Amino acid sequence: MSTGPSRTSTSPAGDPRTAIGSAFQQAIVATLGDDYAGSDPLIRNTANPELGDFQCNAAMGLAKRVGQPPRDLAQKLVEVVDLEAIAEDLEIAGPGFINIRLKTDALANALGDMDNEQLGVEASDDPRPIVVDLCGVNVAKQMHVGHLRSTIIGDSLARVLERRGRHVLRENHLGDWGLPIAMVLHTLRTNGTDLDALTLTELDVAYRDAQARARGDAKGLEAARTRHSGPHRVAELEAQQSGAEEARAAASDTLVALQQGDDELVRDWNKLIDVTMQAVYEALDLLNVQMGPDNNRGESFYRDKLQPVIDHFEKASLCREDDGALVVDFEDRERPLLIRKRDGGFLYATSDLAALRHRTRDTGADRCIYVVDARQRDHFKDVFDAARLAGWNRTPDDHDVQLVHVPFGSIMGADKKPLKTRSGTNLTLASLLAEAIERGTREVASRSENPSAPTHGLDADAIGAIGRAVGIGAVKYADLSNDLVRDYVFDMDRMIAFEGDTGPYLQYAHARICSLLEKSGEGDLQSSGMTLDDATERQLALVLLRYGNTVSDVARTLEPHRLCGYLHELAETFSSFYQACPVLKTEDDGIRRSRLRLCDLTRRVLEDGLGLLGIEAPQRM
Repeated sequence: MSTGPSRTSTSPAGDPRTAIGSAFQQAIVATLGDDYAGSDPLIRNTANPELGDFQCNAAMGLAKRVGQPPRDLAQKLVEVVDLEAIAEDLEIAGPGFINIRLKTDALANALGDMDNEQLGVEASDDPRPIVVDLCGVNVAKQMHVGHLRSTIIGDSLARVLERRGRHVLRENHLGDWGLPIAMVLHTLRTNGTDLDALTLTELDVAYRDAQARARGDAKGLEAARTRHSGPHRVAELEAQQSGAEEARAAASDTLVALQQGDDELVRDWNKLIDVTMQAVYEALDLLNVQMGPDNNRGESFYRDKLQPVIDHFEKASLCREDDGALVVDFEDRERPLLIRKRDGGFLYATSDLAALRHRTRDTGADRCIYVVDARQRDHFKDVFDAARLAGWNRTPDDHDVQLVHVPFGSIMGADKKPLKTRSGTNLTLASLLAEAIERGTREVASRSENPSAPTHGLDADAIGAIGRAVGIGAVKYADLSNDLVRDYVFDMDRMIAFEGDTGPYLQYAHARICSLLEKSGEGDLQSSGMTLDDATERQLALVLLRYGNTVSDVARTLEPHRLCGYLHELAETFSSFYQACPVLKTEDDGIRRSRLRLCDLTRRVLEDGLGLLGIEAPQRM
């Protein structure tokens, strides 16, 4: 490497790409001055590994800005940058690309440094909690496929943030309060239903019946009278409207009694919650989602906090009256936010503001993440902006709070329409998961019939446990590997495949490495040296070293598909390494142990990464 009168320096810790980028940033400043301190050094992987491991592409763009030939500027950067500790002599190619090849011992040392429990993932020292709002089920209704996305996306983001050392508060904003719940409660009590024997299916039917009874047709009645429809039609609509008004009035009376703490009503109300949540917990257990009763903070929790929200906005003159209602205006849009209805009733926006106030002011969270479908984008923009007007975007210690809506698209059927059953009704989450587990178990059982399969001879319970992990993993990976905001087509045949960009492919890669390590009979491998002479060994090492930065990127961007893409690349890179480099049959004991250590590190990263997605990593498949 050429030397110059003055050099910047860097250390070989962590992902080499980070160290190289830092060194070139310093070199740019040393060459062009402080005005270029924010310039991106454009460190990329080389398209052709024979040319090196990385490439610095900054010279071309910077050369235009400073009026120098790109190769001349590249040469100046090479003369100033100090990568002696980790790189071989730098080479300038083409119009000004700078090719960088890491020294083998530096690459091995970096890999050795990540070979511990942290696996290269840096922990944050920020003590403030992060709130993740996920799941969002409603009492008295079955979970449907829409709940799948909010639940598994939110759980994965929470796992990633926890992996980075943050304290995460998972919150299920349970729809357990208000007129709809009072309607179903009144219906069940009027029907004399035994609430101690109530099932979720019966509760779901009662919810729909209560909604139907309260659904009048005032416009239809008015039209019938205006058009002088027959007396039978008018009488029919009058009866419907009268019945609906009576049902709503009865439900309103029930809600008032519930709000006043009527003992029997509160006891029955809790029974509805118990029936609903029992099914929710069963689904969460199948999904391997980390949520329980302590994570429930329903609308009922905020019922005494709604009026203080209104009082705050009125006292600070942040709202105005509009025909008896209260609204909040924004300078950049015509759409106001309604926070209190004309009749004095509260809305979802009021509840969300109360929740936001609690989460930022009471828990001190400096990041509130709402995993809710994309159709609520405008709602959360308005709520967040209203919270900022109220000053609820700062913690009690005056730290900025990041308010984030993580929107997601819909799960579509083969017809590119929202996923439904064949009869056209909403598909329940329970039925979808049952199909996934059945398909996963069938696939694992079929493979176990091969006498050479690691699962051959396992009993039905063991096959079932693996099948469940495979089926659920297939569904979760298919969801999380997509760009969240996009709709995706639910295709169980593609999801369950053991090849391609699927969850079972990654699980199978992990299981294969487990089998390999078991056959090796080796114990502690961390004391083994690292020899990375083969090109596929180097490539695997480089991919492994990116794991920590990948986890950090997901924590920052809240995009789980980045982790999915990384894990798939890692599995494919390992496959190329395994095909090119004999492991168990290598005669040289040092090379054998080095390659086994690479295998073990890959296995642990796969297991850890799948864990961050909430996907199990079976040892046999």
